Amino acid sequence: MAGRTFFVADTHFGHEAMIRFENRPFENTKDMERQLIKNWNEVVDSEDRVYVLGDFAFGDKAEVTRLCRSLNGKKILVLGNHDTQPPEWYRECGFEEASPWPIIIEGFWILSHEPLYINENMPYANIYGHVHGNPTYKDFCRQSICVCVERTEYRPIDFEDIRRKVLGS
Repeated sequence: MAGRTFFVADTHFGHEAMIRFENRPFENTKDMERQLIKNWNEVVDSEDRVYVLGDFAFGDKAEVTRLCRSLNGKKILVLGNHDTQPPEWYRECGFEEASPWPIIIEGFWILSHEPLYINENMPYANIYGHVHGNPTYKDFCRQSICVCVERTEYRPIDFEDIRRKVLGS
């Protein structure tokens, strides 16, 4: 049986300043790591797929590999502005795929790190990250949804929840 699909963005494992920048409710990076991993593994099973829409982790290859392997599911990374290594490096760390470009799934959903311009006449919707808690961007509307951890209770969000929110179905 195929698993479910989830989305998450901007975990920023190992990024101490992100706690302060975004008023994250963590004491330090170890506390943030512990809670993000716990939250992730509470909702994602080993057979589930998780699209990580950028800015996964700060650290060397051994650290990023350790983090990737501590998280349930089959992970696909759309590189963000802080994911500075080549795609192969992230694959070697445990991601099934790593893409420097947006990915389109089901011919409708464009997965990107940064929000894309989508107008109401386009037959697409954008799932994105990058903007964290910036109030300029809505959590979701008819053609887009932000999956930054600050907007998803610091855990991946199920694709079915996204469909309900964006499409109303």
